[in-house]
Amino acid sequence: MEDFKKSTIYQVYPKSFYDSNGDGIGDIKGITEKLDYIKSLGADYIWSTPFFVSPMNDNGYDVEDYRNINPIFGTMEDVEELIGEAEKRGIGIMLDMVFNHTSTRHEWFRRALAGEKEYMDYYIFKEGEPDVPPTNWESKFGGSAWEYVPTLKKWYLHLFDVTQADLNWNNAKVREDMKEIIRFWKKKGVKGFRFDVVNLISKPEIFEDDWEGDGRRFYSDGPRMHEFLKELVADTGIHDMVTVGEMSSTSLEHCIRYSNPEEKELSMCFNFHHLKVDYKDGNKWELEKTDFGKLKKIFEAWQTEMEKHNGWNAVFWCNHDQPRIVSRMGDEKEYWKESAKMLASCIHLLRGTPYIYQGEELGMTNPGYKEIGEYRDVESINYYHILLQEGKGREEALEILGQRSRDNSRSPMQWNSGKYGGFSENEPWIGIPENYKYINAAAEEQDSDSVLNYYRELIRLRKKYPIIQEGSIEFLHGMRPEIFAYKRVLGGQELLVLNNMTDKNADLKEAISCQGFLRLIGNYPCEKLPDKVGELRPYESVVLMKG
Repeated sequence: MEDFKKSTIYQVYPKSFYDSNGDGIGDIKGITEKLDYIKSLGADYIWSTPFFVSPMNDNGYDVEDYRNINPIFGTMEDVEELIGEAEKRGIGIMLDMVFNHTSTRHEWFRRALAGEKEYMDYYIFKEGEPDVPPTNWESKFGGSAWEYVPTLKKWYLHLFDVTQADLNWNNAKVREDMKEIIRFWKKKGVKGFRFDVVNLISKPEIFEDDWEGDGRRFYSDGPRMHEFLKELVADTGIHDMVTVGEMSSTSLEHCIRYSNPEEKELSMCFNFHHLKVDYKDGNKWELEKTDFGKLKKIFEAWQTEMEKHNGWNAVFWCNHDQPRIVSRMGDEKEYWKESAKMLASCIHLLRGTPYIYQGEELGMTNPGYKEIGEYRDVESINYYHILLQEGKGREEALEILGQRSRDNSRSPMQWNSGKYGGFSENEPWIGIPENYKYINAAAEEQDSDSVLNYYRELIRLRKKYPIIQEGSIEFLHGMRPEIFAYKRVLGGQELLVLNNMTDKNADLKEAISCQGFLRLIGNYPCEKLPDKVGELRPYESVVLMKG
């Protein structure tokens, strides 16, 4: 069985993880200093978001130089030390490769702007009049996806920020340069790669207006996607390393192909369909209550079809782009601890490789910023002004940001109850929520019933029981949508996972017999397993096993 199927991956956002030098910004040495903490959690890999040279318009996802380190994070020696120290602890380092686009400050783009034909072909330039973009596509950060360059009398494509120019993967030279970057980091001892919005790299041959949407249907999972991935993997020899692709607006069918070992593309995929069930009409910036029935159907479809066709999921709630899941689908107050644990059970016992985003294992919440001046994220600031232009009031716009902004996940890691949560000796680059005084690693280390220790137990169980790693999955029907329940089966063993996703008692309608089962883990005290489970308490999670 592949190693990644029994592994757990811990995501670090270096800027907010731990500040080792007191400048208010997390750094690479800060990760190294906290390796023993990550090891104690049981994580097998650390995926770090980019720390390469970058103007940081999109917090490092606008790369200026893929082979050098942004001085705010440290040096190449610091990275080499991190890789070596992690390896001593049995932890592999995974790097984030942003290959759909580069910063407009990258040498390639600067040479393109100077009119060098070779480097203009590295990007997607189109002829056009200054006031007529080549298509009506919209940037994912708001506004047109095209920017006009008067000196060239051409437009360039940027699916994200205007300072993030999309690369032309139809150019074989671009593909070779990407391979060289992978080879460079592989030689440094990196054990895996996460590929940012990788399913957007293959653009259509013909660019046309989208009169049904924002353009994504023309460039998501494009015509040469599978060819490009196969070539990248084969030519860099990373087929036996852990690889995960972030798939934007993707389809189940494509992700089965991306992650099926026979295709020799990726180990697994991130998809985000389950994190759009609280979007109104599919719009991230329109608030809606979570549709638990839809959430369950999405998980069921992706889990069962991936199993049927030999694909593999990356399973997760949180990352550097998503709000904190306790604030989003749990309870920040009365049932904070119970809901944080329940949400962990939902994910960690599924078929797939679980990812933990820093602070998720502590039950960290959204920070609750009150003013636009507290935000740092380019997308959030852009959309704040768009929301005002659409006629929303200041308070409503801030309420939307308070639930949707990517900065919700980027507040500093809460290490202890001291000043700035133990993240830094000086004021952090972004504000820290007040609840760090009781939601922090030091406090939870001392509490055997903490969210942190619950995560440790879930990770331990995955390593111990092959049924969690490779068992088949079946979702349980006939229950209320708010009951997230499934069973895993392997040989003569059966694992039963029951979760109540609401703050009310939930009647299972059909009581489940506990005869022959042992209780593996749960988030409420249990002196003796009852004969039957007929009702779950608010945010209750129960995991049973027999055989």
